[in-house]
Amino acid sequence: MKTNLPSIFKAFQRSDDYFEILNDPENSRKYLITQLLYVVLFSFIYGVIMGSYNGGLQSLVTGIKMPCLIVLSLLICFPALYVVQSMIGSTMTIYQMANIILAGFFVFTTIALSFSPIIVFFMITSDSYSFLKLLHVAIFTFSGIFAVKTIINGLKFSCEKKNIYPKLGMSIFKIWVVILAFVSSQLAWNLRPFVGSRDMPFELLRIREGNFYIAVIHSAADLFRPDDKSKQDKQNVSPIIQPDSTSNKNYVERR
Repeated sequence: MKTNLPSIFKAFQRSDDYFEILNDPENSRKYLITQLLYVVLFSFIYGVIMGSYNGGLQSLVTGIKMPCLIVLSLLICFPALYVVQSMIGSTMTIYQMANIILAGFFVFTTIALSFSPIIVFFMITSDSYSFLKLLHVAIFTFSGIFAVKTIINGLKFSCEKKNIYPKLGMSIFKIWVVILAFVSSQLAWNLRPFVGSRDMPFELLRIREGNFYIAVIHSAADLFRPDDKSKQDKQNVSPIIQPDSTSNKNYVERR
């Protein structure tokens, strides 16, 4: 099988054939590099589109941040998964397991990138910074569901047809996915901003305050308070106090 993009898309329609190739010890390293390149490329393009809301500089920086977010999350979490799986009886090589995990991220970045026209549409027709942030979170969640399903299919294939992966590993993987989600969200929070607010100057990184989940809640609340900013602006304008002639007159008379 060739390693070009159309062939890989066809392989996802026949997952057993695709994971059969990924489990081939002779080609596992080659497919690892191929999938990693696609993940980096797709996440970079998505990041460029994501950051274009706030100008060219933010677009370039976010394009670099997105692949860094994915690769760093894997580097932080993958060793624990591989060590634990090996201890419970997995005979998969590090390349075979990494290929299956990267297959999920390949699906993740492919689906996320396919939403680019929708993102561009809302960037053109809407000026709500909070809405755009929530839109990206929704896209990541939706893409992540398919990514996890792909990895589970790969692990099942290795368990049931290759007999190189223990059944207990499936339960451990589900716990690992939750850990990966927390690590990724925390890392994303430390690498922010990704979208970038037009009301703020460009920042490479912001100060560490709050957390990802509180920010999502505040963004959701902001959607129901679209006039809060204008109200706040009005409140910040000091009223001009007109002299009260009646009070002055009474004051003079009392004296």
